[in-house]
Amino acid sequence: MDRMKAAVVQAGSPLFDTGEALAKAQRLITEAMREGAELVVLPEAFIGGYPKGLDFGVTVGSRSAIGREEFRRYWDAAIDVPGPETEALGALTRELGHHAVVGAVERSGRTLYCVALFFGPGGLLGKHRKLMPTGSERLIWGLGDGSSMPVVEIGRARLGSAICWENYMPLFRTAMYTKNVDIWCAPTVDDRESWQATMRHVALEGRCFVLSASQYLTRADLPQDVHPVQGDEAGTVLIGGGSVIVSPLGEVLAGPLRDGEGILTAELDLAELARARFDLDVTGHYARPDIFALHIDERAKEGVVLSDRGDQPPGTLPAQ
Repeated sequence: MDRMKAAVVQAGSPLFDTGEALAKAQRLITEAMREGAELVVLPEAFIGGYPKGLDFGVTVGSRSAIGREEFRRYWDAAIDVPGPETEALGALTRELGHHAVVGAVERSGRTLYCVALFFGPGGLLGKHRKLMPTGSERLIWGLGDGSSMPVVEIGRARLGSAICWENYMPLFRTAMYTKNVDIWCAPTVDDRESWQATMRHVALEGRCFVLSASQYLTRADLPQDVHPVQGDEAGTVLIGGGSVIVSPLGEVLAGPLRDGEGILTAELDLAELARARFDLDVTGHYARPDIFALHIDERAKEGVVLSDRGDQPPGTLPAQ
């Protein structure tokens, strides 16, 4: 009972093709779980796609008609949460009886968000919206708020998620450590060698298992009528992987995986959590609350709040 088999999936998702991305996610989750994985993590923006190398026609002070059409296609590929795609993934984890964390692009209102979705035997269990899109990601994704920073209980452990460069946000990490994260899920597209040091640091600092799932994306995964800055050769690698699993004491248990798609697995010794926390708990016995304090605002931040609108959008007349 103190051991759990976990898996991280390294794969690229086809851009602008939600149906194929969903089908691929279902295949990979099923494969990993049928090999014994009780928890499977998929990469950042797996459903909805990560448009590596596209600029959406943006220069400072200007947007192009071609770029607006590319964004329209990206909008159409995003998913509603909840929606048909989350229902399908929830049905799969209910059937298989285990848990999955899936990166996706959520369409909410008139904005897109990068999210990590938590699934289990109860279906869709929660979501985390990326708090701070990095660089040009801010052109296409909105900012999450403190209302979607869940830690999900799965019986023997608690799951949390930080997406890509959120892992470089020390106050966010501290907030999640305070919630007693046991298994830190890090969907990403960061394929740099330096990412490995980051994942080992988070594991050591938080005294938690870290499961980092990265995309492995080539030019062939993008439609022929878009043109990434890396070039149009089909075999050009846009995202080079680097998925990894790390123990609470910083030991690499599996990976990093390079040069292709694949599934990494490792057996997590959950008793290692207590052993690791013996000499470091950064929000407990190592916290020094007499000197440092962190205020965490978990309220949802809505730009416009309307009362008594029922189920109708503002200004909508009843159906005749």
